[in-house]
Amino acid sequence: MSRFFSDRSRGSSRRHASTSTSSSVIVDTTTTTTSAAAASTSAGTTSITMPVYPIDEIPSPFGDLGLQLSETELRVTAYEILIGSCRSTGSKPLTYISQSERGVDRSPSLSTVASLHRSLTSTAASKFKKTLGLKSSSSAKKRIVGGDESGNQGRAKLGLTVGELIRIQMRISEQIDSRIRRALLRITAGQLGRRIESMVLPLELFQQLKALDFQNNEEHMAWQKRYLKILEVGLLLHPHMPLEKTDDAPKRFRQIARGAMEKPIDAGRNFDTIQELRSIVLSLACRSFGASAPGTCHWADGFPLNLRLYQTLLEACFDANDSTSIIEEVDEVLEQIKKTWAVLGMNQMLHNLCFSWVLFNRYVSTGQVESDLLHASKSLLAEVEENIEFFQDPIYSRILNTTLNSILVWTERKLLAYRNDFHSDNIECMQSLVSIAVLSSELLEDEIDVAYNKIDNYIRSSLRTAFSKKMEKVKSSKFSTKNQKSSPHVLSVLAQDVSELAFDEKAMFSPILKEWHSHAAGVAMLTLHSCYGKELKIFISGIDELTPDAIEVLNAADKLEKDLVQIAVRDSVDSEDGGKSIIQEMPPYEAEALIANLVKTWISTRVDRLKEWIGRFLQQEVWNPHANKEHIAPSVVEVLRIVDESFEAFFLLPIPQHSLLLPDLLMGLDKCLQQYILKTKSGCGSRSTYIPALPALTRCSKRSKFGVFKKKEKLQAGQGRTQFGITSANNSLSIPQLCVCINSLHHIRSELEVQERKAVVRLKNLEPHYTDAIRNQVGKWFELSSSLCVEGIRQLCEATGYKAVFHDLSQFLWDGLYIGEVTSSRIELFLQELEKYLETISSTVVHDRVRTRVITDVMKASFDGFLLVLLAGGPSRTFIREDAELIEEDFKFLTDLFWSNGDGLPADLISKHAGSVKRVLDLFHSDSESLIDQFKYVMVESHSMQAKSRLPLPPTSGLWEPTEPNTLLRVLCYRNDEIAAKFLKKTYNLPKKL
Repeated sequence: MSRFFSDRSRGSSRRHASTSTSSSVIVDTTTTTTSAAAASTSAGTTSITMPVYPIDEIPSPFGDLGLQLSETELRVTAYEILIGSCRSTGSKPLTYISQSERGVDRSPSLSTVASLHRSLTSTAASKFKKTLGLKSSSSAKKRIVGGDESGNQGRAKLGLTVGELIRIQMRISEQIDSRIRRALLRITAGQLGRRIESMVLPLELFQQLKALDFQNNEEHMAWQKRYLKILEVGLLLHPHMPLEKTDDAPKRFRQIARGAMEKPIDAGRNFDTIQELRSIVLSLACRSFGASAPGTCHWADGFPLNLRLYQTLLEACFDANDSTSIIEEVDEVLEQIKKTWAVLGMNQMLHNLCFSWVLFNRYVSTGQVESDLLHASKSLLAEVEENIEFFQDPIYSRILNTTLNSILVWTERKLLAYRNDFHSDNIECMQSLVSIAVLSSELLEDEIDVAYNKIDNYIRSSLRTAFSKKMEKVKSSKFSTKNQKSSPHVLSVLAQDVSELAFDEKAMFSPILKEWHSHAAGVAMLTLHSCYGKELKIFISGIDELTPDAIEVLNAADKLEKDLVQIAVRDSVDSEDGGKSIIQEMPPYEAEALIANLVKTWISTRVDRLKEWIGRFLQQEVWNPHANKEHIAPSVVEVLRIVDESFEAFFLLPIPQHSLLLPDLLMGLDKCLQQYILKTKSGCGSRSTYIPALPALTRCSKRSKFGVFKKKEKLQAGQGRTQFGITSANNSLSIPQLCVCINSLHHIRSELEVQERKAVVRLKNLEPHYTDAIRNQVGKWFELSSSLCVEGIRQLCEATGYKAVFHDLSQFLWDGLYIGEVTSSRIELFLQELEKYLETISSTVVHDRVRTRVITDVMKASFDGFLLVLLAGGPSRTFIREDAELIEEDFKFLTDLFWSNGDGLPADLISKHAGSVKRVLDLFHSDSESLIDQFKYVMVESHSMQAKSRLPLPPTSGLWEPTEPNTLLRVLCYRNDEIAAKFLKKTYNLPKKL
């Protein structure tokens, strides 16, 4: 069957040739025709123009006849059956106009044939074409433009009839037509009233056609051979009723046929042979089942001969000038073709099945461009489905299965890779093809959800194929551009291509397939997701660090996944589960998580490296105040440079989650800065580092310049605290170095604020959806480091002040002030040295607020030192009431130094811290009796005791106040008079000397 259409297309070169001026006759070529006969017959041949299409092959579903019969032989045989059937049915036999009556000069040219070879009722719309949705042929459209009425008049003059149209459509020459009709007239004359189904037509024609009816013996012999082969196929190879093994008729038939192959049988001379042949043929043809009508001969109704012959007849319905169109007169032609049903054993169901396959095969063989043919084939197949119970017969069932399988094999070959063949220009063909495939599958398979499963398979297979092609294309393109440094990664390009493929699938193919599969787009997205996921998994297995390729591919994969999921969800929004079943089959790529993990690893590597550098920087740091004009440590400059570079590199990463991963970077850098800050302040000491241990209380007398210790008392304020001597901090940093530490911590705090502001700007630029939630985190990103800087600056300022006063200036304060007589050891030397330190601090600490803080702590240390000298100066110091004015004057000099005529610290700040000192100095103006009474009063009040009870020794609180018992007691201890000495002796048994 496929060869028939192949030959027609391959033979189109003859039909494309220029037309002959002789009569329009199609050559009857047989396998045994001699070259001379062929030449003489083809002399009057005219070609019919047909477009040439790409040819595809479909195996015939009807099977092999088992004997070599050419397509021309089948066509002539089918035409004989048609003519014979039409002559023996109905009240109006086909009109016969002999060749001589037509005249050679009336033979139309190619264009004339195309316009005239139509039935007289061609102006009426074809019911068949209208029912199946078939378009008008191109030749019919041209005729309409020219006017139908004139065309009808021309056909009337020529006597063109349905029979003439069929002859031309079947490519039968007038000579052959005339020969057949003459033989049928002889048969009719000899067997008047007999119907075509009651005779064996090839046998009758074999007997009636003489050698004189042919141009030469070779042609006569070829016709006899054709008849004998048809009889052998119809009676022996594919009989209507199986042959009996005991019957010798087949053997005798083959003996006669072999003789005829060597020499023609002359009906006049070989009468006995003819009669024997007739007897054998009739004995075989008249066998029938009980249901057959009496007198019926069965010679052409066995399968597959009848289907092959009927297929040949149906091919006449196609326009000779437009191989993809059905002729306008198809209703009349089919009416005549159906008259052959009695001979061929056909019925409506077989007709629908056969015609459906013919239409389908014509669509395939003509380049798969005409969707109307598929639609018509589907419509006829639907009628087959309505009468499926008719095909329960084993023979009919086998025919149905082979036909449907033939159709299904080809359609599935297309649909399993539908993106290879279908596009926007022929998408209608795909819709019809899917309908045919689904209908064929449902007829063949008695299963539930056949259509759903088939479409599901088509989608998955086609998308896998499309993905593979995209992959090959991308790899090939990558190979050609491998020397280009900036060329994107293969998987990145592939992700973009797959995304385009997905949107194209959703727009073009999914709407069609959704008719049979509710999740068509979802399955397509699932398939693409799976295909890309496999490639991505291989890529991910080779990633162990953050690289440009890794980020590029993972970002592309993440975007692709979002596109696929979005399409799948939208496609399933109206389904029962809302697309959950599809989404559950799409295991996430987790590209964002992978990017996040890689970035976290990248952050961890940078943080670890920074920690290592900080340790190295601090080991080499000498806190040189002259290292730079900012008086900050070179190490802090390097640390902050690395921090800035880390931020810069982070925000340059082409990732979508900067705001999500920024806290990880901040936390890592914050820990590094905390490490630097803690190590910076760790060796600088504190207030307790430099304040000396308080000496034990003694009492003094007027005659004793130096008091003596009788017993030692550990003050509560000193308990639990390490007591450092003055020499314990000899290896600590100098005051200028401490100032560098202070500057460095302040610089860190300032730079962190700058980094936070820059980070906010970068986030806004990178992420348009930068939210208030992120903005609210500003100021908290380096909260721990900033807090440590504040605490470190406080500690360092305090350490600087107390180191300067109690360590560096100890010989002028602790070891010099008021030793012996007050008048001989005033505060001038201490103030001179302290002023030098204040100048050093002022020139080294660059920030005004920090400088004020440092000097304030120096002032506080000076005030504390001054009080310690007065209240805990040890046995080398004693005071009399008259010394109070000198001491107040010295303290005034001390406060004036920090006020510096208004250029120093604010007066209110000085007054605030000087208040406690002044209040204690007021005690030095009081006489001993008043001090004793005041001491007793506060002790009774604070201890809720009787006035006459023994007074306990008050603890040292470290808060020097005139109402504080320990402060009053210490003033009495250092008061050099008899009254104080007696009170201390009596109350606490403190001796005057050791």
